[in-house]
Amino acid sequence: MSTKNAIEVSHLTKRFGQKTVVDDISFNVRQGEVFGLLGPNGAGKTTTLRMMTTLLKADAGQVTIFGHDTVKEGRLARSMFGLTGQYASVDEDISARENLMIFSRLNGLSRTAAKQRTTELLAEFSLEESADKALKNFSGGMRRRLDLAVSLITRPTLIFLDEPTTGLDPRTRAQMWTTIRQLVKQGSTIVLTTQYLEEADQLADNLAIIDHGKLVKMGTPAELKEQIGGARLAFTVSQEDQVQPAVQLLTGQVTGVIQQTGQQLSVPLKQITQLPPILAALKQAQIMISHLSVKEPSLDDVFMNLTVGKN
Repeated sequence: MSTKNAIEVSHLTKRFGQKTVVDDISFNVRQGEVFGLLGPNGAGKTTTLRMMTTLLKADAGQVTIFGHDTVKEGRLARSMFGLTGQYASVDEDISARENLMIFSRLNGLSRTAAKQRTTELLAEFSLEESADKALKNFSGGMRRRLDLAVSLITRPTLIFLDEPTTGLDPRTRAQMWTTIRQLVKQGSTIVLTTQYLEEADQLADNLAIIDHGKLVKMGTPAELKEQIGGARLAFTVSQEDQVQPAVQLLTGQVTGVIQQTGQQLSVPLKQITQLPPILAALKQAQIMISHLSVKEPSLDDVFMNLTVGKN
């Protein structure tokens, strides 16, 4: 992965009336990475993306794309990226093939080149069988794939994907993930907004978590998960009268909060090597347990930890 920056965002701010929707956000996106903007609905991530892609004017701050200021060199900056979701006004009565041909020609391709690129994209996005159907007959998943195909006509090195898999079925979502990984392999840089934590975990090299318009945390998925602690051991104590003895025994074995829900206990593990001594101690004390599981922290845990109830 390159150490050069594809995007530099500096002190970006946006207000609507009295409400500050994006509040002094700064971050860099390196060339060749998938950068995830993550946050609850209304957090400000889509507004941030719209300012980065010149669809919305910032009240303060600066965005550069491959070194070009998006305000002073807007046209040049815009020529360097593709953006999904901006083609909603396409005529619903014409086909996917015709749409791709029109946008290819608008992007300066010759008729022959436009035809070739259209054929390539229809195949790449599994739209060949539906290529000549009118858009109004497309499912949400097919429409999303067509939007992405249109944004890739000119093979841009930077692609903005605003919640590309929202509302898609699991199979179509998996297809989109494969396409995104393929684009990165071919050298593209991708900025992705998503509310799906699994998607961010699977795809993003780096994440910025936004809440109430502020950047609350940045890092790789692994770094963010590491910051909220290690794995947790969960199990059920078979006999109710052994729950408290189990809690007392474990208090001497681990550091951190032991969570109790009825006869279920959840114990923090700094390292997985703590597991055998814990099980041995419980066995020696003749405390019977069942339903044992070890759970690594997830991005859900990070997300809840950083955003829930924070104002």
